[in-house]
Amino acid sequence: MTPSLMAATARRVLQQIRRDRRTVALLMVMPLVILSLLKFMFTDIPVPPGADPTFDSFGPRLMALLPMLLMFVVTSVTTLRERISGTLERLMASPLRKADLVLGYALAFGLIAIVQAGLILAFSLSVLNLNFAGNMWLLGVIIVLDAILGTVLGLAASSLARTEFQAVQMMPAVILPQVLIAGLFLPRDAMPAVLEWVSALLPLSYAIDGINSLAAGDNNVWSEVGVLIAFIVGALVLAVVTLRRRTA
Repeated sequence: MTPSLMAATARRVLQQIRRDRRTVALLMVMPLVILSLLKFMFTDIPVPPGADPTFDSFGPRLMALLPMLLMFVVTSVTTLRERISGTLERLMASPLRKADLVLGYALAFGLIAIVQAGLILAFSLSVLNLNFAGNMWLLGVIIVLDAILGTVLGLAASSLARTEFQAVQMMPAVILPQVLIAGLFLPRDAMPAVLEWVSALLPLSYAIDGINSLAAGDNNVWSEVGVLIAFIVGALVLAVVTLRRRTA
């Protein structure tokens, strides 16, 4: 791994994203739109005495899902597009190694994730009036880690696709099971035992567990953060191993 080559890759990716206004809007504006719709949906729903408003309860968990989903789609499609166009083959014919390329992508989208998390938190607190009992910095850390995880999973998934449409089709296989059984809608301990065991293998489960702990006022979420980091490292290794120069 060469830090200068990794940094050059990250700079190139950031320049490409900056010129693509639709991608910037997808990454930065779409989460705010979805959270606004969620807030509006629950505005007139009566809340039992002593219970948290629905948006205050569900909104932070959705903040963990949206960055992962969007980063997965953008990264997988972007990587596949570069492979189809021959860009990856030309880059990898240079001194650039697979690890430099994958870590460069992770660095670029990690920086984007920090900006994205900051916008989500600022918008939710100032515009949507989110009431969150936990540490907002730790919530931001979990959101950023989820976005980075979506990035590296997208890098790994793109190696299995030959067209951009196939890359998008990977999303239900990778993201949808996590949406259903990671605790976003139903507590994991309330699920059948088999689903609870399966959910323990999914990274989003630990993000949701961490956010639930923060919402309950418990800021000791370092075990969940550590598990997310372990998933990111594992996905990075998988992305490096499976990265291909060409689609065929």
